[in-house]
Amino acid sequence: MGHPRRDKQTTHERIVRVAAKRFRERGLQGIGVADVMKESGVTVGGFYKHFGSRDELVVEALATAFRDLDVWEEQTADMPQLLQNYLTEAHRDAPGTGCAMGALLGDMTKASKSARALYTARVKRSLAFSNALLPSSHRGDNRGRALLILSALLGAINLSRAVSDSNLSREILHGVREQLISLVKPGSQTG
Repeated sequence: MGHPRRDKQTTHERIVRVAAKRFRERGLQGIGVADVMKESGVTVGGFYKHFGSRDELVVEALATAFRDLDVWEEQTADMPQLLQNYLTEAHRDAPGTGCAMGALLGDMTKASKSARALYTARVKRSLAFSNALLPSSHRGDNRGRALLILSALLGAINLSRAVSDSNLSREILHGVREQLISLVKPGSQTG
């Protein structure tokens, strides 16, 4: 007979995974429900069997994309490694599988209240994570440094994607990465 509940859950998860990837690639308004459903192998009419609204899909897709960040953070040993791994050409060129905070930064100002609340929670979590990675010599103002680093990471990845000059794009990634690494080295001036 099959397992309709399990099948529905599997289909639901597939829709959310597709949406999480496509929203990161194209923005929250860059892809419609019909396209997500088609790519997921589900009819558009089946959307409301899985979600109460488009916003519900957006929030679930964001949560899924943010879980990718959780995995990435679990594999990060220290701040220089975080900086080396984040500000790369590979990350720049793969927004669909990269950091959702960076990929969707511009979309959040126009997003729903529930999407913005989830995004805000992720920012707070990433700030705490960055704060904990800073060397102990920076403990006096870790929060300020964590804010600076997060802002620089998100800005640099977005700016590197926005410019049409590939050399400038690489310069943004490499230059910001090196400046941030010098900022977090033990013994650097704490301001």
